[in-house]
Amino acid sequence: MIAATGIAEEILALKAERRAILLAHHYQEPEIQDLADAVGDSLELARKARDFEGGVIAFCGVRFMAETAKILNPERIVVVPDAEASCSLVESCPVEPIRAYRRRHPDHVIVSYINTSAEVKAESDILCTSRNAINVVRSIPSDKTILFLPDSNLGHYVKRETGRENMRIWQGLCIVHATWTSRRLAQALGEHPGALVAAHPECSRDVLAMADYIGSTSSIIDWCIRHPGREFVVMTESGVAHSLERLAPDKRFWFIPNENCNCSECPYMKRNTLEKLRDCLLRLEPRIELAPELMARARLPIDRMLALG
Repeated sequence: MIAATGIAEEILALKAERRAILLAHHYQEPEIQDLADAVGDSLELARKARDFEGGVIAFCGVRFMAETAKILNPERIVVVPDAEASCSLVESCPVEPIRAYRRRHPDHVIVSYINTSAEVKAESDILCTSRNAINVVRSIPSDKTILFLPDSNLGHYVKRETGRENMRIWQGLCIVHATWTSRRLAQALGEHPGALVAAHPECSRDVLAMADYIGSTSSIIDWCIRHPGREFVVMTESGVAHSLERLAPDKRFWFIPNENCNCSECPYMKRNTLEKLRDCLLRLEPRIELAPELMARARLPIDRMLALG
């Protein structure tokens, strides 16, 4: 604890020296969240990055989030604790097939989940997050065919909620959310009778069918805090426990192990540590560098999403 406290003090001193803002996703380790200027989901952090006025953005999440911050702040330095903190959804959706699809179907609307690379964003018409995906799809004229990528569980959820028939869905999955099964959820409910279920729409259809609430990471936190219930089974990455337990200390929150790894943690998110955060602020490396033309193209679908409110 003493060592961690010392590193935290170094990080705060470097943050002040660099005129930096520290952004952290809900899935980060608690000690990183406690140091952050803002903790949120992808949409919240995108807005924080857009409105920031300092010189350096230190982004504790995964690489695509830091790329989004760079696209919205091309003149600022954006650093990450670990350059290898990727995302299974990003890796499931390389840009070349998307470019080929665009050439074959120039009249289709490509809706990309924010969990995509900068290159894929640049080929997209509009972005979405798990919080606003339904509204984004509803904003598109009904006669247009949509390609939704890359999360297939989220895509099928949005298709069901909007009734959109002319919607094609990419076959990508989150390695955390997609591994939970309805059988494991039923087992958890048997162990915690009376608990309510809050689930992220990246979960499978069978899991979502058992949920009392479906929403983005931040909206799950908000719902659990506001709801009069006392116990919840939370079907998203267990990093949210830190915010839930801090904001609702009188409630109980349960997280269930995945089928294959006996955990509910994203291995990419957990690559970031206090030591790596200190070092990236000290050295201003690893740094997110993107070509100006790529950033200009990728910003258009981001701005279209943000304009929807």
